[in-house]
Amino acid sequence: MTTAPIHIPPALLQQLQPVQGFDEQRFLEAHTRPAVTSVRLHPVKHTSRFEASAKVPWCNTGRYLLERPVFTLDPLYHAGAYYVQEASSMFLHHMLTSLLPDRDNLRVLDLCAAPGGKSTLIASLLGKNSLLLSNEVIRSRASILEENMTRWGYMNTWVCSNDPRDIGKVKGFFDVIVVDAPCSGSGLFRKDARALDEWSEANVQLCSERQHRILADVWPALKENGMLIYATCSYSPQEDEQVLDWVATNFEAKSLAVDIDSNWGVVPVLSNQHMQGYRFFPGKVNGEGFFIAAFQKQSAEAELRVPKFKSQHDKKAYEQSAYLLDEKEFLCIKTSDTEFSALMPAHEADLNILKQFVYLRRTGLPLGAPAAKEWLPFHDVALGIDRAAGIPYIDVNKEAALRFLKKEDMQIDNAPKGWLLVQYEGLGLGWVKSLGNRFNNYLPKHWRIRMDISDADWA
Repeated sequence: MTTAPIHIPPALLQQLQPVQGFDEQRFLEAHTRPAVTSVRLHPVKHTSRFEASAKVPWCNTGRYLLERPVFTLDPLYHAGAYYVQEASSMFLHHMLTSLLPDRDNLRVLDLCAAPGGKSTLIASLLGKNSLLLSNEVIRSRASILEENMTRWGYMNTWVCSNDPRDIGKVKGFFDVIVVDAPCSGSGLFRKDARALDEWSEANVQLCSERQHRILADVWPALKENGMLIYATCSYSPQEDEQVLDWVATNFEAKSLAVDIDSNWGVVPVLSNQHMQGYRFFPGKVNGEGFFIAAFQKQSAEAELRVPKFKSQHDKKAYEQSAYLLDEKEFLCIKTSDTEFSALMPAHEADLNILKQFVYLRRTGLPLGAPAAKEWLPFHDVALGIDRAAGIPYIDVNKEAALRFLKKEDMQIDNAPKGWLLVQYEGLGLGWVKSLGNRFNNYLPKHWRIRMDISDADWA
C-alpha cells in the first residue's frame, strides 16, 4: 500500500547525508508508505487476539498488525491487555534485558514518560521489589500517563509530575534512568502530520539545547555505576550522536553496547567520541524513525539517607481491604483523608525519601476507601494484576462491555447483589454495584467512551 509521498525538508536530508547507514533512496521510498501499526502484549493479562500477528523481533511481546483497528471500541484495550506502541521504540526491551539480567530490587525512573509506552514496557520487566517512578512535567499529559499505568495494573509503578531539576535533588537514588527526550519529531513524519509541519532547523537546535538541560538536571539522581538510556524520535545528529558527545564531554560516562541481529535492520552508529548509539530508519526496519543509546555513570554520587520514619501502615484498613488482592504482603497507606493505597513493604522507605522532593500523583495501587458497612473499591483494583481471583464478577459480551464503558445501561440477568467486577474475556474492566433490579456503574467519568458504538463490530 502506498500513500501520497511526504515532502521531506531538504535541510533534514542534508543533515542526514554523513550519518552512518543513511540511504536516501530507501528513506524517501519508505515515506511513500503508511506508518506501521504495532502493539505490545501485557505479560500477565493474556489474550489470544493477536496470536496470528507477526512478532516484533527485538521485543517478544510486540506484535505487528496488518491494519489499524479502532482501539477505542475494543474492550481488551481498556482492560490493559495490550498497549499500542510504535515498534522501533520497543527496542528498549532488548536493551534492558541485555544490560540488566537481574531486574529485581532496582529503582527506575522514566523521566519523560507520557503517554506511557516505555513505562508500561519497563513495568513488565521489573521484579515486584523494584520500583518504577514514571514522571511527566506537563500536568495534562501526566493524567494520561496515570490512566495508562492504571490499565497496566502494577503495584510497584508510581506516577509523579515534576521538573527534571527537582528530581535531580534526589541524589544517587536511581539505578536506571530512561530519558525519552522531547525532540523535533522527524522520526514520526509518517504517523503525525503535525511533526512535519513543525519541523525546522531552529526547532532542532532548540530541542538539542533542551535535551542538554534535561540530562544535566537529572544526572545527579543517578547512582554511581547506574545506567542512563537516552532516546529520541528524531533523525537529526544534533539531537542524537552530538548529544552523546555532549554527555561524554560534560560527565564521566561509559558507553554501553548490546548485540543486535543483522536481520533486524537496526543501524549501530558511533559518535565522534565513540559513544555507541542505534538508529532506526523506516525502509530498513519495520517501524518508524528512532534513536537510542545507553551509558553508565562513572562518577561518585553521595546517596541520600533514608529519614527516620514510623510506618504508616493502617492495620484496620488492611483488614478491610485485603480481600481485594491475592498479594497479601502489602502495606495499607493512607493517601488522603479517606483513601488508601497498597504498597510493597520495601517501598515505604522510598516513599519517605521521594515525598521530600517530588509531587507524587500515584503511589502503589489505589485500593479505595472505607465506608460505614463496606469497602468502596477503586477502579485501579479492577485493572490490577494482584486483584484476588475470588472476587464476585460478571462476564459480559462485547456489546455489554462497551455499554459499561460508555456508562450506559446493561442488561444482565440473575446477577447477585453487591459489588461485582465486570469482566470481558476474563479481564477486569471496572466495578458495578448490583442492587437487584439495576446496576450502579462505578467507571470513573473521565474514563467513559465518548465515541458512538452503534457501528461497532460485535463479534
